[in-house]
Amino acid sequence: MRRAVPVLALTLIAGLGVTATGTAAADPAYAFRNPKLSVDRRVDDLLTRLTLDEKISLLHQYQPAIPRLGIKPFKTGTEALHGVAWLGEATVFPQAVGLASTWDPQLIERVGSAVGDETRGFQQERPPGWGLNLWAPVVNPLRDPRWGRNEEGYSEDPYLTSEMAIAYGTGLTGGDPDHLKTAPTLKHYLGNNNEVDRTTTSSDLRPRVLKEYEEQAFKPAIEADAATGVMSSYNLVNGRPATVNPALDDEVRTWSSYDLLNVTDAYAPNNLIATGSQKYYDTLAEGNAAALKAGIDSFTTDDANSAPTTTAIKSAVAAGQLKESDVDTAVGHILSIRVRLGEFDPGGGKYGSIDKSVVNSPAHQKLARKAAADAAVLLKNSGGALPLKTSAKNVAVVGPLADTLYTDWYSGTLPYGITPKEGIAAKLGTSVTSSEGVDRIALKNVSTGAYVTAGSDADGEPLKESGTSSGTAVQFDVFDWGAGIVTLRSAANGEYVGAKGSGFVNDQVQPGGWFVQQQFALEEQTDGTYLLRYAGYETREPWWSNPVYLGPTGDDGTLGLVTKEEAARYTKDVVRSGTEEAVAAVKGKDTAVVVVGSMPAINGRENDDREDMSLAPSQEALVKAVRKANPNTVVIVENSYPTTLGDLQKNVPALLWTTHAGQETGNALADVLFGDVNPAGRLTQTWYRSESDLPSILEYDNIKHDRTYQYFKGDPLYEFGHGLSYTSFRYGQLKRVDGGYEVAVTNTGRRSGDEVVQLYTHQRTSRDKQPLKQLEAFQRVSLKPGQTRTVKLKLSVDDLAHWDVTRSKWVVESGTYDVLVGASSEDVRARTALKVRGETIPARDLSRVTRAENFDDYAGVRLVDESKARGTAAGAADDGAWLKFADSQLGSRVPNFSARVAGAAGKVEIRLGSPTGELVGTAQFGGTRSPYTYETVTASLSNAAKGRQDVYLVLDNGLRLSTFSLR
Repeated sequence: MRRAVPVLALTLIAGLGVTATGTAAADPAYAFRNPKLSVDRRVDDLLTRLTLDEKISLLHQYQPAIPRLGIKPFKTGTEALHGVAWLGEATVFPQAVGLASTWDPQLIERVGSAVGDETRGFQQERPPGWGLNLWAPVVNPLRDPRWGRNEEGYSEDPYLTSEMAIAYGTGLTGGDPDHLKTAPTLKHYLGNNNEVDRTTTSSDLRPRVLKEYEEQAFKPAIEADAATGVMSSYNLVNGRPATVNPALDDEVRTWSSYDLLNVTDAYAPNNLIATGSQKYYDTLAEGNAAALKAGIDSFTTDDANSAPTTTAIKSAVAAGQLKESDVDTAVGHILSIRVRLGEFDPGGGKYGSIDKSVVNSPAHQKLARKAAADAAVLLKNSGGALPLKTSAKNVAVVGPLADTLYTDWYSGTLPYGITPKEGIAAKLGTSVTSSEGVDRIALKNVSTGAYVTAGSDADGEPLKESGTSSGTAVQFDVFDWGAGIVTLRSAANGEYVGAKGSGFVNDQVQPGGWFVQQQFALEEQTDGTYLLRYAGYETREPWWSNPVYLGPTGDDGTLGLVTKEEAARYTKDVVRSGTEEAVAAVKGKDTAVVVVGSMPAINGRENDDREDMSLAPSQEALVKAVRKANPNTVVIVENSYPTTLGDLQKNVPALLWTTHAGQETGNALADVLFGDVNPAGRLTQTWYRSESDLPSILEYDNIKHDRTYQYFKGDPLYEFGHGLSYTSFRYGQLKRVDGGYEVAVTNTGRRSGDEVVQLYTHQRTSRDKQPLKQLEAFQRVSLKPGQTRTVKLKLSVDDLAHWDVTRSKWVVESGTYDVLVGASSEDVRARTALKVRGETIPARDLSRVTRAENFDDYAGVRLVDESKARGTAAGAADDGAWLKFADSQLGSRVPNFSARVAGAAGKVEIRLGSPTGELVGTAQFGGTRSPYTYETVTASLSNAAKGRQDVYLVLDNGLRLSTFSLR
């Protein structure tokens, strides 16, 4: 996208009397420091002043200073997913999935602006890790709720995702792409929704899934100039590592008229090479050269050590694998962002004066509270259980999340935290009864009689088997997070136990860290004793070779890792029953509020997918016991993903969902519970009844496997877009107006409230499988009791287009489309039909060269890389794999079949009507040494190859098919 340096720029430099290399540190006469010049002029000027080595130094995440030009260091990648992270205390907003649950782009833009301001606020002191290039938002659509990073995304719907990304990104940038407050980067391009084997699994994105689903989450924010680039993902896409995906240049850069800065994910360049997990290239020089040519500009790898990257790129240039112009192109993209950030402007440009006074300002605290309240989703409210009355001060707040706030991996540091208990107490102006509802236990070695003992110091001590049965030193609170995983909090000092060195220490405020070493499992044995298993995330890594069971490893009884045969057998002495304590707390109270949910670092996080979606068994049992003791039970589910909930949702009168909502969680929940805020959050994902409703997490074809609300034919627990209110709304007739539709919405209740009006479409007939419903527009509106507002929802004919694989283009088919408006994807309140005069997709013309990836259906086929540089082929993963090319016009007779194939020896059968239909020809293939070496095979076809037919190509295992034709 960048131009070569024009002669005009060189003339200008000469006219200023400055050499191309320059000697003044920050000469204001340098064109790159002149804010009156265009960005391109300034970038071109700076490029001419840099040596090749200096330019190459800018390609690493940590870009060094260039003192002779007065250029400061620059770093890509400040984390800012829901607040500024890892730089110290800063405002912590709700997790991203919670922000999206507001369905309020205007609010999310305000949140983004606050985060952008706080990023700038750190600039005067520039703490380690600071930078104005932000790695946020995450726009991977949430197609599978088991994805470990579900909390980081917005929605399973690409349109809703893109609207949230535009809003958040616009806030981050400041809304002026020529003068950036910050430079947000969209994560993770592309097809990244599984953590299991994430660097080696390939996401198969057939053209319709790619165009209609995946790209639609990324493209709008780039088009709206609400993002300044993308981060490539770890996985492969159609067999090719995303780090060298040519679409980074071929597609992404076409979405904007501005230069984009594309970065790799951390250490991803090292995965590419022979010593890495992907083994796609032999050397780092070859891999880096391929990434640069594909559209990567900045290499995130080796932490702050840029030497491996710069050395490899210099080698690639010397070997002719890269030209200096390739380096100039990438550096030009980087410098364009730096210029637009105001780095070279007097005083740091438009946003250079923002200081740290904005960080966690009162205005941002207020905004955090509003965002957390507006994100809460009322799932169920039977018999008017909510809102609670502030006059009923006799309230108990119980549950494992009743009086604590947890942060996630990409969270900022909480400047303060209002827990649910504290928020409710503040609302009532009195103290409230509380209990975490977790068991306090002691573990006694049945062989020695010694108890596991922890230190009482603030930083804990190594656990030992040395205690007696008395005192808090031998007592631990057991938190059950589901999937068999528990955490142990020492009663001696209130800190969590985790692995440290060769032992275990009670020294953590909360579970955390990359490997989350505070995870255990209490495994009951047939004799009633327990083994204590260490379940830190690193035990799942292929390099882990240590045993995982705990037992004494020294003369002093210090606990360490031993084999299962050597593991200590413990009795689990319950010192205090959490359920009994919670039941006692709620008995006789006006209301029992139970707060259950997840610990964000456990059972799902980056590098760890969720094994199931249920609530922890002991938490569900706690709710049932509390409900039995007090019928006036309200349940808050605080987690980051859809939950299957079992029978719990049937048995309690009121259910409220919130994500982990940051520092104002407790105040926000109290606002909603007591009716100061009328809940209007809506689900951004389908809540399924069971994991059996979902295919493998590695299956990316939403269309074929009926994923998300668009295609799911089952009965969800709670549907996409669901959310209740304390008031009621009536919808009028749906009317077509210029630019879309309008509907009158009336608040028919006694409380002011917000309604999220949602518009969906459905195409009744089509050549291709279409969504059951597809979100096209929405608007969150505020209405007072009795108030009516006419809500306009935009819809154009172009919005009805889908990707036509027969001609590789967007198409709007002629036909009737249902237009549905309501309070959720299933709660439709008004509908109409729209007749569209579009076009009819013609029969396929297979006489033209047809790409194999443009099939209509398939079985036993994986999409693979046609070459290492570009292109997609269809690879047979089993014998009898097949591709369907529907509605093909073969004419009076097609005599010949021709195809480009590679890989293993085998055959291609041409059949009509079905994979086992009439055989009209067979092409034999002798195989090639390389899967990237293609040969042409042919076959003569029988006289039956004529007319309008569904054509099937049946492939032998290991064979790759790139293109074919019948003529």
